Amino acid sequence: MIGIKDIYDAVENISRFIHKTPLIYSNSFSKLTGAEVYLKAENLQKTGSFKVRGAFNRMVNISDTKVIAASMGNHAQAVAFAASKLEIRSKIVMPVTVAIVKEEATKSYGAEVVLYGENFNDALDYAILQKDYRFIHAFDDDHVIAGQGTIGVEIMEDLQDIDVILVPVGGGGLIAGISIMVKALSPQTKIIGVQTVSAQSAYVSYKEKKRAHILPSTTIADGIAVGKVGEKTFEIMNKYVDDILLVGEDSVAMSILLFLERKKLVVEGAGAVPLAALIENREKFKGKRIVLVVSGGNIDFTLIDRIIHKGLVTSGRIGVFEVTVDDMPGSLHEITGVIAYRRGNILNVVHDRLAGDLSIGKTKVIFTVETRGKKHLDEILSNLTAKGFGVRKTVE
Repeated sequence: MIGIKDIYDAVENISRFIHKTPLIYSNSFSKLTGAEVYLKAENLQKTGSFKVRGAFNRMVNISDTKVIAASMGNHAQAVAFAASKLEIRSKIVMPVTVAIVKEEATKSYGAEVVLYGENFNDALDYAILQKDYRFIHAFDDDHVIAGQGTIGVEIMEDLQDIDVILVPVGGGGLIAGISIMVKALSPQTKIIGVQTVSAQSAYVSYKEKKRAHILPSTTIADGIAVGKVGEKTFEIMNKYVDDILLVGEDSVAMSILLFLERKKLVVEGAGAVPLAALIENREKFKGKRIVLVVSGGNIDFTLIDRIIHKGLVTSGRIGVFEVTVDDMPGSLHEITGVIAYRRGNILNVVHDRLAGDLSIGKTKVIFTVETRGKKHLDEILSNLTAKGFGVRKTVE
């Protein structure tokens, strides 16, 4: 198991290649949660994520001239970028299902991209078999773990008396490196990992004290959708990590939206899970000094409109509901009058006259309405109900 000397060595190895990212106090998130909240903004790191730290520290410690990695995103870009700076040839294996934007981003750093297999495991198996290349593991490697641990050095240099550090967990390299350093310098600081309910292999492994292989389902936080934590990282997590929490997909979407609105930061799903955990557990963390490790900002912009919409719905800023009315001229007038009186903004109206549960002469009208939040939406729905309309939310 690596120690703090390995991490300090990593600082020396990589400091000329990376940014020391800012630790940002967030007044808005502090007011929202009742905690004292700081953001370790690795979304502002080179290539848009923390992964370059481990990639550089691994690759400055090899004599090979060719490296290979398997990844669906951040690790791919990190290895490609590090290889270009170190004048090493790189090949990145990605499944054929990878998002085009991630494939093109990896190519832009100079890597040869090979598309192989239907999923990450297929790509990984193929990459490992290429014996004429040095394989660069995404997380289960001592040098990679030490590289990620340099984040812990920077956090402890910038802030004292931290109660809790919330860290995204996929394969475990990030939380393993941070926990070694932080526990050495500040044993009282709690290190708590975060996963989503859709990808919880590390959570189950930590709770059951044995590595569990759990195939992830679709998640906004695809950067931490790993089926099994590493052997090395699991050993470190068991020794130093204090807990792992699960968060829901809706909370992650809302957190991405909050980063955009409140901090003007673009944060990917994996980077948003610490804020989601803080919001879901605000009573537990109330009054404490909290650092959220914002691990990356490489969000798929082909999906961001849907993610924002999901966040707006989750927070009640957009309400979708249906009202059954008589199918005759003037039926909508009273409904829209209530919405206007309550200062809701109607975004869309759809009629459904063919629903199987409708009587002849009735129609369902589906409204999409912009509101100021859940309380405002509930006021609109209560007013409509009081007027005698049958109202049903169609999106919660």
